[in-house]
Amino acid sequence: MPTAPSAAPDVVLVVDFGAQYAQLIARRVREARVYSEIVPSTMPVAEMLAKNPKAIILSGGPSSVYEEGAPQLDRAIFEAGVPVFGMCYGFQLMATTLGGTVDNTGAREYGRTPLTVSKQGSTLFEGTPEHQSVWMSHGDACSAAPEGFTVTASTNVVPVAAFENDEKRLYGVQYHPEVMHSTHGQQILEHFLYRGAGLAPSWTTGSIVEEQIAAIREQVGDKRAICGLSGGVDSAVAAALVQKAIGSQLTCVYVDHGLMRKGETEQVEKDFVAATGVQLKVVDAQERFLDALKGVSDPEEKRKIIGREFIRVFEQAQAEIITEAPDETPVEFLVQGTLYPDIVESGGGTGTANIKSHHNVGGLPEDLEFQLVEPLRQLFKDEVRMVGQELGLPDEIVQRQPFPGPGLGIRIVGEVTKDRLDLLREADAIAREELTAAGLDREIWQCPVVLLADVRSVGVQGDGRTYGHPIVLRPVSSEDAMTADWTRMPYEVLARISTRITNEVKDVNRVVLDCTSKPPGTIEWE
Repeated sequence: MPTAPSAAPDVVLVVDFGAQYAQLIARRVREARVYSEIVPSTMPVAEMLAKNPKAIILSGGPSSVYEEGAPQLDRAIFEAGVPVFGMCYGFQLMATTLGGTVDNTGAREYGRTPLTVSKQGSTLFEGTPEHQSVWMSHGDACSAAPEGFTVTASTNVVPVAAFENDEKRLYGVQYHPEVMHSTHGQQILEHFLYRGAGLAPSWTTGSIVEEQIAAIREQVGDKRAICGLSGGVDSAVAAALVQKAIGSQLTCVYVDHGLMRKGETEQVEKDFVAATGVQLKVVDAQERFLDALKGVSDPEEKRKIIGREFIRVFEQAQAEIITEAPDETPVEFLVQGTLYPDIVESGGGTGTANIKSHHNVGGLPEDLEFQLVEPLRQLFKDEVRMVGQELGLPDEIVQRQPFPGPGLGIRIVGEVTKDRLDLLREADAIAREELTAAGLDREIWQCPVVLLADVRSVGVQGDGRTYGHPIVLRPVSSEDAMTADWTRMPYEVLARISTRITNEVKDVNRVVLDCTSKPPGTIEWE
């Protein structure tokens, strides 16, 4: 989500009360073509209002409004004349703050719940059915709406499941309209934005590009920047966006660290340069990375080592670029393709835990000499693809499956060695070839191929006993990588991949399928 100019119109603030869905709310607002920003509930209301929001959405959260230390909100936010929409915890907080009643009755609702709409012509529920399915997640219940509010929906358990005050433009629902399980949730959200708040659906992918180009030019000025190309979609789109903003002030650095997939280096050197015209410097650092990773099996340590070595290589490239430049303008900025899911999993979201340090978030060294330029920092993967298309990048780059910055180094469970990398490269290439041949590239979000290097199993090949490594296939389907489910691939495709890998890749005698969703598992294995 790009940083909006201070005078940008139609900005919706999503106030995060520690909800797992706060970013999803912002995403749904953007899908309605309205610009949104997330702010923590701890931000003073005066600071929120200073952003000149055209509407405010209060997210859900894990707390009870009556718990000691539960997040609160200054009543002034409801008296500022800004339209406000409360969801779940935000709904209950609005109710109690304005004089309504929320009871801890013990009558809980979780998951799909039948909702009865009592005011079908209301601002929120206009054009939706009287009976609809919504997604609930609460223990407390609102039994009385604040004065001046009209109750517009209920459930068998909750007498006040939605209320509206058109005069003050304050609205709330007990459920989560942002999740797809609420059948008319997006329609309800859009009714708030368009009818309740009077906003126009005018924010587009083109807006993201324009806003970011302006922000990049302001940040970088007449200085120079370098960008590390990893071979993935994120770094390619980030580089193309910065290239469009500052042109020849950007030099891209491709670090050939030996952790890439088969054919990756050639694609970066040829296809990306041809599509963007960017200046590209290739650094051969294969031995350096292998030496640094020698003897290391812990996945978090591997990520940090790879992140550290990336930066050290960039610093070396920086010195060379300055020497080669006729005006010796300093290189002060490092461009990265950081996305919002990277921030969340690295513990950078409001109230979130560190799941794993991404190489460009938690893996950066403390003595970093560059200022970071991260134009995609608040975007989801599908939004990044749309930005890439807006910039004119070819589908071969934009529609590639996500690939982690640390490369195959984190798809080897165990120590990273050249032999293991070569083995995994061949297995990965076979899987990608077969998925493409079966026309599954768009259906499958990502298919990590994992080598369990520290595990061996007995097999039989050529009438003889083998003791080889297992290869794990991890095909997943997702919208944004925040959640994912394993892809139900055709058995014949799985069979072809398994047969080819066990026949063509030395020291592999078993292929297994990972059928775990996220959560509880992450997409990558490490």
